[in-house]
Amino acid sequence: MKPIPEIESGLESRIEALGFELVEVRWRGSARRPLLQVRIDRPDSGPGTGVTVDDCAAVSRAVEPWLEGRSEVPERYVLEVSSPGVERPLVRDRDFERFRGERIALKGHDVLAGRSRRLEGELLGLEVGSGSAAIRIRLPDGDEVSVPRDVVAGANLVFTWR
Repeated sequence: MKPIPEIESGLESRIEALGFELVEVRWRGSARRPLLQVRIDRPDSGPGTGVTVDDCAAVSRAVEPWLEGRSEVPERYVLEVSSPGVERPLVRDRDFERFRGERIALKGHDVLAGRSRRLEGELLGLEVGSGSAAIRIRLPDGDEVSVPRDVVAGANLVFTWR
């Protein structure tokens, strides 16, 4: 299914009212049995910390009645609320500021910064210019590169075993 902006904004305000942040909304599954995947986090948590199973259950119980009353939501949908995991996706501009200094991976539709379709390095932040934004990272060789957000297919934290 295609994203439904009204549903995403409604979910975001309801989830924030519960003390969490909406990380990502994805529609999966089939038209007959759509799956609505909602990832949540605590706004003040760092990498590897965050929401519990009980938190996910509470958010699910809180938003389900609202979803069921929405005509845009198919009648036979499945709601899945989860944490973003240790390799949390970076979706919103605020994610690139919040996780500055962390190790991230960028995946592109094509080659990024003249290097590869996948880059990994330390997040230096987000540069916002005249209508466009670029993700700044320091690569393992020490080079710093700027990658326009519109060429990035996905970005996420990289979990490192210690």
